[in-house]
Amino acid sequence: MSDDETLRVYQARAEDYARLNGDSQALARFMASLPPGARVLDWGCGPGNQAKILLQRGFDVDPVDASAAMIAIARDRKGLPARLARFDDPLPGPYHGAWVSFSLLHAPRADLPRHLRALHDALAPKGVLFLGLKLGTGEGRDALGRFYTYYTRAALLAHLADAGFAPFDIEERTDAGLAGRREPALLILARKIHA
Repeated sequence: MSDDETLRVYQARAEDYARLNGDSQALARFMASLPPGARVLDWGCGPGNQAKILLQRGFDVDPVDASAAMIAIARDRKGLPARLARFDDPLPGPYHGAWVSFSLLHAPRADLPRHLRALHDALAPKGVLFLGLKLGTGEGRDALGRFYTYYTRAALLAHLADAGFAPFDIEERTDAGLAGRREPALLILARKIHA
């Protein structure tokens, strides 16, 4: 994450965020696409809800977040090896999978290609990326002050193709997050297709 105001919101609302459950169906599809014991990056892990499930299912998980409050919950309450880092920090791959669930939407649009290339480089051959983002156009702040970048389906698929990913599972739906507002979202599983 690169937006300080967004980071302040997550610092202040870490306890509230820890009570959200996330998406178990998308996580199940992601886990099913990975080999047993795979090394998985949870990039923007928050309080570690999904990372904990990955760990319990036998995956070697690397939970990463930019919020110290989120990392403290992940470490202290969930026993995760969570570490503090931002999107521009190096990724110590290789990973078999990357779970990037509604975290890159806080990065400016101009940064998305660079972040997708970093994920591509950190993934092993044929590695799997889960990417969850909000559908729409433009950039702006929500009622809590968090910065969001919205993408159309076509634009996001083009960014993934340019970064060397081939989607194999795409779901559009409406979700409500921490602010409680229901918004359309796009959930994508994509495979790394070239080195």
